[in-house]
Amino acid sequence: MKLPATFHHAPFAHRGFHDLSAGRPENSRAAFAAAIARGYGIELDVQLSADGAAMVFHDYALDRLTDAQGAIRLSTASDLEKIQLKGCDETIPTLSEILDLIAGRVPLLVEIKDQDGSMGDDLGPLEEATAQCLNSYHGDVAIMSFNPNAVARMADLVPAIPRGIVTSAYRYHDWPLPKAVCDRLRDVPDYDRTGACFISHELDDLTSNRVTDLRKAGAMVCCWTVRSAHDETFARQYADNITFEGYDALLNA
Repeated sequence: MKLPATFHHAPFAHRGFHDLSAGRPENSRAAFAAAIARGYGIELDVQLSADGAAMVFHDYALDRLTDAQGAIRLSTASDLEKIQLKGCDETIPTLSEILDLIAGRVPLLVEIKDQDGSMGDDLGPLEEATAQCLNSYHGDVAIMSFNPNAVARMADLVPAIPRGIVTSAYRYHDWPLPKAVCDRLRDVPDYDRTGACFISHELDDLTSNRVTDLRKAGAMVCCWTVRSAHDETFARQYADNITFEGYDALLNA
């Protein structure tokens, strides 16, 4: 399985082309519309509602991005759709709504947030909800997750959609995980098992031997998160594409 060619050319706007000062919060309709207008690909996150809907939202808790409190998965989709995002008059969208908004106009990366909490296999409902939305989507789309078990689950649910693993240096101080889990995930041992065709790797670890080896073996390498033109120049020496925010990335690089 290979990614469509568009995934190699259009830089991916991280959570949309967001700019809070301009009224475009991350993972908002305005941020996605701005990315489309500029010809950027879109990277977005999905979390689960209490009633099993895939919601476009990054955090597990509501308080950073809204004035509400509590875990997102404790509220129903209808309640979440009434909660206003900070910095605009929009509310939390469903994945289904955002797919209708994008409508295949730019390539799309959907990151499934780990619902297990320990990168384990206690998952399923979010993957099923995401797959249900994507089954009827017409456009260039790929799915990814830090949790390789979620990626494997998506292979069963939507085998025709390209999938990848979000990867990291897994430094112990950055991750609330047991050291043994960090050590295992750092080596990306599940790449073949999940049928992945790409990774999205941490920017400052792009020179690692494992990333180099995967790329030589045919994996497409994207990276997260590029925040300046200087960092973009560095990233493109080792990665095929970038996920970026906070500046205007180069198109058709």
